Amino acid sequence: MTTEAIRQPNTSRHHPVVVAKQEQRAADLQLRIADWITAFAGSMPFVYLHVALFAIWMLFLESKPWPMLTLIVSLEAIFLSTFVMIGQNRQSDFQQAKADHDFNEQELELKTNTELTREIHTLTTELHERLLRQSTPPHRG
Repeated sequence: MTTEAIRQPNTSRHHPVVVAKQEQRAADLQLRIADWITAFAGSMPFVYLHVALFAIWMLFLESKPWPMLTLIVSLEAIFLSTFVMIGQNRQSDFQQAKADHDFNEQELELKTNTELTREIHTLTTELHERLLRQSTPPHRG
């Protein structure tokens, strides 16, 4: 392995919780649709599309666009806020799963480190006792 490869983090690996959540979402059509809508609604193309559609509507399609346009924009806001909440719930669920995973991993690491520390203490004590026995001259009486 080159030193360059060692310095560069492996970005192709993901946290196990990320992989599990991606697989779960990919398996559910409704979740994939919600993800697509949320991703599109949170993008600049969405903004540009709305600017163009509203401008065309107000300038060319209706002479008094405000009542219908207000109704449509209000309904769209209701649905978009629902998708925002879906995204927040998804993020919350992911954060909880990741926190649980990290907690379990840290507990396992703590247990392993504690066992290693105890084993090192036992070996050090045993080594110390052996060295003391070897360095102490036999008692002559």
